[in-house]
Amino acid sequence: MKKYYTRACNFFYGSESKKLIKKRLSLPLCGEKNISFNQVEIFTKENKKIASKIIDIKNINKLPDNIKKKILKDLKKITAKRYFLSKKSHTIMGVLNMTPDSFSDGGKFNSFKTAFQRIEEMKKAGADVIDIGGESTRPGSKIISQKDELRRVRKVVEKFKKKFPKALFSIDTRKSLVMNFSLKNGVDIINDVSCFKFDPNSFKIIKNKNLWKIIHHMKGTPQTMQINPKYRHVLIDIYDFFEKEIKKFKKQKYNKKLILDPGIGFGKNLKHNLMILSKISLFHSLGFPILIGTSRKRFISQISRKYDTKERIGGTLSSIIFSFSQGIKMFRVHNVEEVKQGLLVFETLLNK
Repeated sequence: MKKYYTRACNFFYGSESKKLIKKRLSLPLCGEKNISFNQVEIFTKENKKIASKIIDIKNINKLPDNIKKKILKDLKKITAKRYFLSKKSHTIMGVLNMTPDSFSDGGKFNSFKTAFQRIEEMKKAGADVIDIGGESTRPGSKIISQKDELRRVRKVVEKFKKKFPKALFSIDTRKSLVMNFSLKNGVDIINDVSCFKFDPNSFKIIKNKNLWKIIHHMKGTPQTMQINPKYRHVLIDIYDFFEKEIKKFKKQKYNKKLILDPGIGFGKNLKHNLMILSKISLFHSLGFPILIGTSRKRFISQISRKYDTKERIGGTLSSIIFSFSQGIKMFRVHNVEEVKQGLLVFETLLNK
C-alpha cells in the first residue's frame, strides 16, 4: 500500500510573498502572508521504499485522483493559521534547568533565588515561555526518583504564577507526580521528552486537560538514544510517529492544543539532525505548531569542529533562522537575548 506525504517548499518572503499570494501564484504558509510557497515535495512510501518529487502547486490538479485528494487535504493544513500565541511572529521558550547535571548549565540555577533571577532575566530578554526542568535528559543521564525531581522544582513551580501571572509556564518532566503538582499550580504546557510513555500514569493525567501538550520524538531513552540510532527514513519515520500520537488525542477534549517537537539530538546522529532541519517544513502538513530545540546541541560542534564554542550561540542561531525561513515559529533556547535579537533582525530583513 502506498502512502503520500506533502512538504511545502520553494518559499517567498515579505512584499514578494504578499504579491504572489494576491495573484494566486503562491499559498500562505501556516496562514502567514509574509511566507508563501509555490511548490510541494511529494514523498511516496511503498513497503520499505521511499521516493520523492517536487511539483508546482499549479500542477496538482493533473495528479491522479487518489494522490490529488491527499495533497489537497494536506494543503488545507499547511496553509491554516496556527493559534499558539498567534499575535506574535515567533515564540521563544527559555530553558531553566534546576539540575546539577544538565549538559550545558547544570548546577547554575538549582536554588530558588538563582532560578527566579534567571526567569526575570529571560523574561526581560524576550522569552514568551519558561520551561522548567528538574531532571537532566542529556545522553547517558541518570534517572532520578519522582520525589527527588519534584523536590528540585517544587518551590519555583508553586510560586511561578504568583510572581509572574502573565508569563507562560512549561514543565519539562516525564513524571506524573511532577505533572500533577504543576497542574495544580497553573502550568500552561507539559513538555515530556518521552511523549507520555515513561510514566504509565502521565497520559491519564494530561489527556483531557486544557493545556498545551508537546508531542516530542525520541528514539530510545536518554540512556540509550545515542547508541547507533537507525531509521528507514528519519523524516518519514518521525512524521508517522507524530501522526500515530496525534490520533491518541483525537477523541479527547482540547485535542487542538498540541505542539510537535521532532527532538533534535534525541536518538539522532548528525545526518539525521541535518535531514530533519533541512526539510522540517514537511511537518506543517500535520496542522500543528512546531517547536525545535537546537540550542547548544552536539551537532553544532560536529559541524564547526575546531571552531566550536562553549555556548554554541552562532550555531544555535543559524539553525533557528534557517528553520524560521521554513515557517517554524517556536524555539526552545538557553541564550534568549541573542536569539531574540537575531530573529528580530532577520525577520525585518526578510519582510522587506
